[in-house]
Amino acid sequence: MEKRPRSFYFLAAFFALFVLFLYGPTLTIAILSFQGPQGGLTFPMNGVSTHWFVNLFEQQAVGDIWGSFRRSLALGLAVMVTTVVVSVMAGLAFRRRFLGANVLFYLAVASLIIPSILVSLGVGLIFNILEWPVHWATSGFGSQLTWTLPFGLLIMFAVFNRFDKSYEEAARDLGASPWQTVRHVVLPIIAPALIGVALFGFTLSYDEFARTLLTAGSYNTLPLEIFGMTTNVTTPVLYALGTLTTVFSMAVILCALLIFWLARRRRA
Repeated sequence: MEKRPRSFYFLAAFFALFVLFLYGPTLTIAILSFQGPQGGLTFPMNGVSTHWFVNLFEQQAVGDIWGSFRRSLALGLAVMVTTVVVSVMAGLAFRRRFLGANVLFYLAVASLIIPSILVSLGVGLIFNILEWPVHWATSGFGSQLTWTLPFGLLIMFAVFNRFDKSYEEAARDLGASPWQTVRHVVLPIIAPALIGVALFGFTLSYDEFARTLLTAGSYNTLPLEIFGMTTNVTTPVLYALGTLTTVFSMAVILCALLIFWLARRRRA
């Protein structure tokens, strides 16, 4: 067997350190969430138990954990659906040149380079000036779309740039209407990309903090609630919450991968 060069071991060690740096904090929180009933927020651990996970489902003196979770879930689903629909429509529209296409494209993706806190501040100011209620389902929803839509648009542009138009031409030759062509030809082919856009939209919304900070109104989303709890909660229940939210995020990703696998199997 050919001997590996020294550069291989150097790069392997570098990659291992990168993975440790990336997932080390999450792993640390997961370990500390299993502290005993008398455990604190740091090592060494004082026993091992699931006490803080049980405590998480009891009435908390500070914060509205499950209410904020429901709000984040509802907001994430709304942002996901909107991102998918608008991204597909924009992808179809940009397949043909039209007046102002370049300007519209750069305006759509410009929000990616604007600091998130400024977007939150701007949306909040607009709602206050117009005397509209600042709420997570209105201003919070709009500010999060400035984050998710550009990613959805870029994905759909890349998909449609590689799309073979001969499939649509064949469908039209067989008598399919434009709507039938989109429904029975285009959407099934781009289905894996739609799953990716949906996953991007939900996870970016569910985890978003800065763009929601000044636009959520009186009711916090889960990231805002967790941030508020860090200044009041001094028990490992906060770590238990972090562990459960991480597990939930991973479950969403696994569900998306399962749907993608089933879609590919059905196409095959």
